[in-house]
Amino acid sequence: MQERVVEKIKLLLIDDHQLFREGVKRILAMEPGFEIVAEGDDGQYAVELVEKHEPDVVLMDINMPGVNGVEATKNLVNQYPDIKVLILSIHDDESYVTHVLKTGAAGYLLKEMDAEALIEAVKVVGAGGAYIHPKVTHNLINEYRRLATGGDGGEEEGEVGFKEVEYRKPLHILTRRECEVLQLMTDGYSNRMIGEALYISEKTVKNHVSNILQKMNVNDRTQAVVESIKKGWVKVR
Repeated sequence: MQERVVEKIKLLLIDDHQLFREGVKRILAMEPGFEIVAEGDDGQYAVELVEKHEPDVVLMDINMPGVNGVEATKNLVNQYPDIKVLILSIHDDESYVTHVLKTGAAGYLLKEMDAEALIEAVKVVGAGGAYIHPKVTHNLINEYRRLATGGDGGEEEGEVGFKEVEYRKPLHILTRRECEVLQLMTDGYSNRMIGEALYISEKTVKNHVSNILQKMNVNDRTQAVVESIKKGWVKVR
Protein backbone atom coordinates (compact mmCIF):
# COMPACT_ATOMS: atom_id res chain seq x y z
CA MET A 1 0.00 0.00 0.00
CA GLN A 2 1.41 3.37 -1.02
CA GLU A 3 2.09 5.75 1.86
CA ARG A 4 0.14 9.00 1.68
CA VAL A 5 2.40 12.03 1.33
CA VAL A 6 1.33 14.95 3.51
CA GLU A 7 1.98 18.30 1.85
CA LYS A 8 3.97 20.54 4.15
CA ILE A 9 3.82 24.27 4.71
CA LYS A 10 7.16 25.61 3.51
CA LEU A 11 8.59 28.30 5.78
CA LEU A 12 11.24 31.00 5.45
CA LEU A 13 12.59 32.40 8.72
CA ILE A 14 14.14 35.90 8.75
CA ASP A 15 15.56 37.08 12.10
CA ASP A 16 18.92 38.57 13.04
CA HIS A 17 19.13 36.71 16.38
CA GLN A 18 20.55 33.25 15.81
CA LEU A 19 19.50 31.89 19.21
CA PHE A 20 15.91 32.98 18.60
CA ARG A 21 15.95 31.38 15.15
CA GLU A 22 17.21 28.13 16.65
CA GLY A 23 14.41 28.17 19.21
CA VAL A 24 11.76 28.79 16.56
CA LYS A 25 13.17 26.01 14.39
CA ARG A 26 13.07 23.53 17.29
CA ILE A 27 9.42 24.36 17.97
CA LEU A 28 8.36 24.12 14.34
CA ALA A 29 10.31 20.89 13.86
CA MET A 30 7.84 19.22 16.23
CA GLU A 31 5.11 19.68 13.62
CA PRO A 32 5.27 17.16 10.76
CA GLY A 33 3.33 19.55 8.53
CA PHE A 34 6.04 22.25 8.57
CA GLU A 35 9.32 22.52 6.70
CA ILE A 36 11.80 25.39 7.07
CA VAL A 37 13.29 25.70 3.59
CA ALA A 38 15.66 28.59 4.35
CA GLU A 39 16.60 31.21 6.91
CA GLY A 40 18.27 34.61 6.91
CA ASP A 41 19.31 37.42 9.24
CA ASP A 42 18.54 40.48 7.12
CA GLY A 43 15.40 41.70 5.42
CA GLN A 44 17.51 42.80 2.47
CA TYR A 45 17.74 39.23 1.21
CA ALA A 46 14.12 38.26 1.85
CA VAL A 47 13.01 38.76 -1.77
CA GLU A 48 15.99 36.79 -3.05
CA LEU A 49 15.29 33.91 -0.65
CA VAL A 50 11.59 33.86 -1.53
CA GLU A 51 12.41 33.73 -5.23
CA LYS A 52 14.86 30.87 -4.71
CA HIS A 53 12.95 28.71 -2.22
CA GLU A 54 9.28 29.62 -2.90
CA PRO A 55 8.04 29.39 0.72
CA ASP A 56 4.37 29.45 1.66
CA VAL A 57 4.90 31.57 4.77
CA VAL A 58 7.66 34.01 5.73
CA LEU A 59 8.29 34.50 9.46
CA MET A 60 9.76 37.99 9.63
CA ASP A 61 11.38 39.81 12.54
CA ILE A 62 10.24 43.43 12.69
CA ASN A 63 13.49 44.90 14.09
CA MET A 64 16.62 44.13 12.08
CA PRO A 65 19.69 46.14 11.03
CA GLY A 66 19.72 47.26 7.43
CA VAL A 67 16.31 46.53 5.92
CA ASN A 68 13.83 46.02 8.76
CA GLY A 69 10.82 43.73 8.74
CA VAL A 70 8.35 46.42 7.72
CA GLU A 71 10.30 47.44 4.62
CA ALA A 72 11.10 43.83 3.77
CA THR A 73 7.41 42.90 4.01
CA LYS A 74 6.44 45.82 1.77
CA ASN A 75 9.03 44.75 -0.81
CA LEU A 76 7.88 41.13 -0.69
CA VAL A 77 4.18 41.90 -1.03
CA ASN A 78 4.85 44.30 -3.92
CA GLN A 79 6.70 41.60 -5.86
CA TYR A 80 4.75 38.57 -4.63
CA PRO A 81 1.17 39.68 -3.83
CA ASP A 82 0.17 36.19 -2.70
CA ILE A 83 3.01 35.78 -0.19
CA LYS A 84 1.98 35.28 3.43
CA VAL A 85 4.13 37.15 5.96
CA LEU A 86 3.89 36.53 9.70
CA ILE A 87 5.60 39.30 11.66
CA LEU A 88 7.54 38.44 14.84
CA SER A 89 7.84 41.38 17.23
CA ILE A 90 8.49 42.45 20.82
CA HIS A 91 6.13 45.43 20.44
CA ASP A 92 2.51 45.09 21.54
CA ASP A 93 1.62 48.72 20.79
CA GLU A 94 -1.28 48.99 18.36
CA SER A 95 0.56 51.56 16.22
CA TYR A 96 3.16 48.97 15.26
CA VAL A 97 0.49 46.44 14.39
CA THR A 98 -1.63 48.72 12.21
CA HIS A 99 1.46 49.99 10.39
CA VAL A 100 2.69 46.47 9.64
CA LEU A 101 -0.72 45.17 8.55
CA LYS A 102 -1.01 48.05 6.08
CA THR A 103 2.11 46.75 4.32
CA GLY A 104 0.30 43.49 3.60
CA ALA A 105 1.41 41.20 6.43
CA ALA A 106 -1.02 38.38 7.20
CA GLY A 107 -0.19 38.08 10.89
CA TYR A 108 1.47 39.67 13.90
CA LEU A 109 2.92 37.52 16.68
CA LEU A 110 4.69 38.67 19.84
CA LYS A 111 8.03 37.03 20.58
CA GLU A 112 6.79 36.25 24.07
CA MET A 113 4.50 33.66 22.48
CA ASP A 114 4.52 30.06 23.62
CA ALA A 115 5.04 27.11 21.28
CA GLU A 116 1.29 26.57 20.88
CA ALA A 117 0.72 30.14 19.69
CA LEU A 118 3.56 29.94 17.18
CA ILE A 119 2.28 26.69 15.69
CA GLU A 120 -1.30 27.95 15.58
CA ALA A 121 -0.26 31.21 13.92
CA VAL A 122 1.70 29.43 11.19
CA LYS A 123 -1.20 27.05 10.52
CA VAL A 124 -3.75 29.87 10.31
CA VAL A 125 -1.62 32.09 8.07
CA GLY A 126 -0.53 29.12 5.97
CA ALA A 127 -4.18 28.26 5.36
CA GLY A 128 -4.87 31.76 4.09
CA GLY A 129 -6.21 33.28 7.31
CA ALA A 130 -5.03 36.16 9.47
CA TYR A 131 -3.51 35.82 12.93
CA ILE A 132 -2.93 38.52 15.50
CA HIS A 133 -1.50 37.69 18.92
CA PRO A 134 -4.36 37.68 21.48
CA LYS A 135 -2.69 40.35 23.62
CA VAL A 136 -2.28 42.61 20.61
CA THR A 137 -5.85 41.98 19.49
CA HIS A 138 -7.08 43.22 22.86
CA ASN A 139 -4.95 46.39 22.61
CA LEU A 140 -6.17 47.06 19.06
CA ILE A 141 -9.78 46.69 20.02
CA ASN A 142 -9.43 48.97 23.03
CA GLU A 143 -7.83 51.62 20.82
CA TYR A 144 -10.48 51.33 18.11
CA ARG A 145 -13.17 51.44 20.75
CA ARG A 146 -11.66 54.62 22.19
CA LEU A 147 -11.58 56.25 18.76
CA ALA A 148 -15.11 55.13 17.98
CA THR A 149 -16.44 56.77 21.11
CA GLY A 150 -14.55 60.01 20.44
CA GLY A 151 -11.74 59.40 22.91
CA ASP A 152 -9.48 61.92 21.19
CA GLY A 153 -11.90 63.54 18.77
CA GLY A 154 -9.77 62.30 15.88
CA GLU A 155 -12.32 60.20 14.02
CA GLU A 156 -16.02 59.94 13.47
CA GLU A 157 -17.79 57.05 15.13
CA GLY A 158 -18.58 55.16 11.93
CA GLU A 159 -15.04 55.24 10.56
CA VAL A 160 -13.62 52.43 12.66
CA GLY A 161 -16.66 50.20 12.62
CA PHE A 162 -17.51 50.12 16.33
CA LYS A 163 -20.45 51.73 18.10
CA GLU A 164 -22.17 51.33 21.41
CA VAL A 165 -24.58 48.41 21.32
CA GLU A 166 -26.54 46.64 24.00
CA TYR A 167 -24.57 43.77 25.52
CA ARG A 168 -26.17 40.36 25.17
CA LYS A 169 -24.67 36.89 25.11
CA PRO A 170 -25.11 35.07 21.78
CA LEU A 171 -26.94 32.13 23.34
CA HIS A 172 -28.97 31.74 20.17
CA ILE A 173 -25.90 30.26 18.41
CA LEU A 174 -23.31 29.50 21.11
CA THR A 175 -23.42 27.42 24.27
CA ARG A 176 -22.83 29.11 27.62
CA ARG A 177 -19.32 27.67 27.77
CA GLU A 178 -18.56 28.92 24.26
CA CYS A 179 -19.76 32.37 25.33
CA GLU A 180 -17.29 32.27 28.21
CA VAL A 181 -14.47 31.25 25.86
CA LEU A 182 -15.41 34.01 23.41
CA GLN A 183 -15.28 36.62 26.17
CA LEU A 184 -11.84 35.44 27.29
CA MET A 185 -10.63 35.54 23.68
CA THR A 186 -11.73 39.18 23.62
CA ASP A 187 -9.85 39.78 26.87
CA GLY A 188 -6.67 38.67 25.12
CA TYR A 189 -6.34 35.22 26.68
CA SER A 190 -4.41 32.48 24.88
CA ASN A 191 -5.80 28.94 24.78
CA ARG A 192 -3.62 27.98 27.73
CA MET A 193 -4.83 30.96 29.78
CA ILE A 194 -8.45 30.23 28.89
CA GLY A 195 -7.99 26.64 30.04
CA GLU A 196 -6.53 27.79 33.36
CA ALA A 197 -9.32 30.34 33.89
CA LEU A 198 -12.10 27.83 33.17
CA TYR A 199 -10.36 24.76 34.64
CA ILE A 200 -10.48 22.84 31.37
CA SER A 201 -7.77 21.35 29.17
CA GLU A 202 -6.16 23.20 26.24
CA LYS A 203 -7.54 20.53 23.92
CA THR A 204 -11.06 21.31 25.14
CA VAL A 205 -10.42 25.03 24.62
CA LYS A 206 -9.26 24.37 21.04
CA ASN A 207 -12.47 22.44 20.40
CA HIS A 208 -14.55 25.31 21.76
CA VAL A 209 -12.66 27.87 19.64
CA SER A 210 -13.11 25.74 16.54
CA ASN A 211 -16.85 25.45 17.23
CA ILE A 212 -17.12 29.21 17.76
CA LEU A 213 -15.41 30.01 14.46
CA GLN A 214 -17.62 27.53 12.61
CA LYS A 215 -20.86 28.77 14.16
CA MET A 216 -19.93 32.42 13.55
CA ASN A 217 -18.79 31.62 10.00
CA VAL A 218 -15.43 33.36 10.43
CA ASN A 219 -11.92 32.25 9.56
CA ASP A 220 -9.93 33.14 12.66
CA ARG A 221 -9.98 34.39 16.26
CA THR A 222 -9.48 38.02 15.33
CA GLN A 223 -12.54 38.06 13.08
CA ALA A 224 -14.56 36.33 15.78
CA VAL A 225 -13.60 38.94 18.38
CA VAL A 226 -14.22 41.93 16.09
CA GLU A 227 -17.61 40.63 14.97
CA SER A 228 -18.58 39.85 18.57
CA ILE A 229 -17.80 43.38 19.68
CA LYS A 230 -19.76 44.88 16.78
CA LYS A 231 -22.78 42.74 17.70
CA GLY A 232 -22.49 43.44 21.44
CA TRP A 233 -21.86 39.77 22.32
CA VAL A 234 -18.85 40.50 24.53
CA LYS A 235 -17.65 43.22 26.86
CA VAL A 236 -14.49 45.21 26.13
CA ARG A 237 -12.90 45.60 29.53
